[in-house]
Amino acid sequence: MSRTLHLNAFLMGVGHHEAAWRHPRTDPRRVADVTHFQELARIAERGTLDSVFLADGLAVGPAVRHNIQAVFEPLTLLAALATATEHIGLIATASTTYNEPFNLARKFASLDHLSGGRAGWNIVTSAQAREARNFNLDDHPAHAERYRRAAEFVDVAIKLWDSWEDDALVLDTEAGIFADTDRVHEIAHDGERFRVHGPLNTPRPPQGRPLLVQAGSSADGIAFAARYAEAVFTAQQTLADGQAFYAELRRATTAAGRDPAGVKVLPGIAPVIGGTESEARALADELEALIVPEHALAQLSGMTGLDLTGLPLDGPLPDLPDVSAVQSHQSRYQLVVDLARREQLTIRQLIGRLGGGRGHRVVAGTPEQIADQIELWFTQGAADGFNVMPPLLPHGLEAFVDHVVPLLRRRGLFRHEYTGRTLREHYGLPRPASTWADRELVTA
Repeated sequence: MSRTLHLNAFLMGVGHHEAAWRHPRTDPRRVADVTHFQELARIAERGTLDSVFLADGLAVGPAVRHNIQAVFEPLTLLAALATATEHIGLIATASTTYNEPFNLARKFASLDHLSGGRAGWNIVTSAQAREARNFNLDDHPAHAERYRRAAEFVDVAIKLWDSWEDDALVLDTEAGIFADTDRVHEIAHDGERFRVHGPLNTPRPPQGRPLLVQAGSSADGIAFAARYAEAVFTAQQTLADGQAFYAELRRATTAAGRDPAGVKVLPGIAPVIGGTESEARALADELEALIVPEHALAQLSGMTGLDLTGLPLDGPLPDLPDVSAVQSHQSRYQLVVDLARREQLTIRQLIGRLGGGRGHRVVAGTPEQIADQIELWFTQGAADGFNVMPPLLPHGLEAFVDHVVPLLRRRGLFRHEYTGRTLREHYGLPRPASTWADRELVTA
């Protein structure tokens, strides 16, 4: 096949299941051990996966008493992973709501240089009100306003990455010329939310710009992805939902004047893998039995933006407002509500379903069954690849790399070896030309 899968390993602590840290196959002490994450990155690289990805939040979660929180700042940790790997892409989450364009553009340019062109930015607008209180704000900006800020933020970052042209470094030791100042540009951005003079004090990254990733599936999120994203991490529960999202994003990308083939869609999948289906189901049951209801309700409250603590576990979700009234993760809110209503789940059943992937699809089965599901979504217009979310780490990632990846290779769906050096090359995307190069062509 000319079209092949893109696979990203989503690394989260000792596993994506909220009870992973309590399971005997994990060691929760390793959440603060850099060698744990370096080991995970090397496992993913052994499987020739496109990239590894780190999520992030800017406040302690609502139920830290019962679950592990992220310990390391993602860009810092990925710099350490860059030294332990050679090929795999390194994608970090960073918020446009609680950062400034200059600092963040410089950090991602630095990671791209340090890794030889393997950096990616998962652009988020942040969704939790508690984050605002760590940044001199009493409340979280409204959903639409966060996306408007994000758009200008990314525009400024692109200008900064392009402020050094590719051939700006001269390095002429005899003449004493380090850089051609005619090719290092002030950006003089004076916008609605940002005033940034520039240029960046880091030369243009090896990839030109880090790979731009986006993870929101609301109407605002789709519009933003259509304009900027080169890969989209999304959560879909059914094949039909995946196909609908995939088609809508392609329509929006075309309407934005971009080629939809340049935007890779990677739904999340949490594979619970066993030698037999019954073994996989038993592992899923073990994990669900370790869920702390108090924590799970706090997680569900965070997903819906509503305080659901104290509700009877064996009753249904209460009547909830329309998604348009929600200021947190709108797309995840809608997914949770739809799941509960479609399957008529009690709150206890719902938190059990969400425990493995926080709304991402959990699939329990043999390696063949996991590969079948991946192939189905890939060939039926629902995905270009998957954001793989192992329930236990490193166990689940090893099982995926050692038992699912070989099946995908035999089916002609996935690479046997890396054929490129940069993250953009892994995703089959070109290195973008500098905006200054475009201007020179117009002038000529």
